[in-house]
Amino acid sequence: MQEKKIKFATHDKPEFIKELRASVRTYFEEHNLSRYGNRSLFIKSIAMLALYIIPYVLMMTGVVTAIPLLFAMWVLMGIGMAGIGMGLMHDANHGTYSENQRMNRWVSKSIYLLGGFPPNWRYQHNTMHHGFTNIEGHDEDIRPVGILRFSPHRPLYGIHRFQQWYAWFFYGLMTISWSTTKDFRQLIGYHRQNVLPGGRESFPRLLTDLIITKIIYFGALIVLPIILLPVAWYWVVLFFLAMHFVAGFILGVVFQSAHVVPSSVYPLADDEGNMENSWAISQLLTTADFAPRNKLLSWYTGGLNFQIEHHLFPNVSHVHYHSLAPLVQAAAAKYDLPYHQQGSFGAALRNHYQMLRQLGRTRIVQPNTVAAMEAQPLLVKI
Repeated sequence: MQEKKIKFATHDKPEFIKELRASVRTYFEEHNLSRYGNRSLFIKSIAMLALYIIPYVLMMTGVVTAIPLLFAMWVLMGIGMAGIGMGLMHDANHGTYSENQRMNRWVSKSIYLLGGFPPNWRYQHNTMHHGFTNIEGHDEDIRPVGILRFSPHRPLYGIHRFQQWYAWFFYGLMTISWSTTKDFRQLIGYHRQNVLPGGRESFPRLLTDLIITKIIYFGALIVLPIILLPVAWYWVVLFFLAMHFVAGFILGVVFQSAHVVPSSVYPLADDEGNMENSWAISQLLTTADFAPRNKLLSWYTGGLNFQIEHHLFPNVSHVHYHSLAPLVQAAAAKYDLPYHQQGSFGAALRNHYQMLRQLGRTRIVQPNTVAAMEAQPLLVKI
């Protein structure tokens, strides 16, 4: 968890982000657009919710009863679950789904459909991941279970030599972890650090909410299907795990392909917590886009293939990232800053595989400055 207070540099090309923000404001003004979601996001919401809810209703009402078809329904629910997480929940928890903040609060609760807990997710993602991307001790997303090594600053074990093969399986366990143990561990951990994510809500209130929502979730997704479906209980458990595996795998590969790739830097602060780069430049160093011309992929993943734009403008809905990308590219080029873009999703997956392999076999020594991006990281084999 958090080890020391981080202070980003203020003298590191401050004109870059000032001019870029002005350019983005001008874009919205000239096109008479809101930075929030639009009709296309509303249509996507209906599609993703339908992909999750309709199969469930078909099963619970007895329309679908054969085991192969039941399995297919749960797989569809997993695809819909991932789509809800990337397309609805993500924007809403950033406050960008709608200009109406009450609507954002309601849509943010769609994370319950993934088995998650909104306050925990907002603190881990909005505060720590976006605030301190790829910074050891702060960004929990590069600190998974010990069998995975996503940072060169984490301990290196012999098993990591094979992580480029087995990591993909563990991605499928991500939302299973959310729905079972992770939220409890996180909430207790945040309480001990005195950083409760619920604003004015107390720890007992948050813990009560967490327990109640978990009971409802498992009641709807396991207990009720066991009662209503014409199959043995173990089939229901298997279907439930399959649904989560599909959703977790999709979410894992989409997210990690934007941060754990060879172009990513893992910056460290000095002994006083000072960073070499500004926050905005740090986002360029630690993030990569992929498949910018794949409209279907971008639609389904909630624009997370435009990860640079999302990290620089988390207060803008993902429906605008495709249009903002050229502005970010131009500003980065003007100030001689890196802009990492992987041409296709396949290329992103290959790069992620390569980075997993490097992290599993070498210690990577990386300077923290932008100048370091002009050379390949120094790989030190052990």
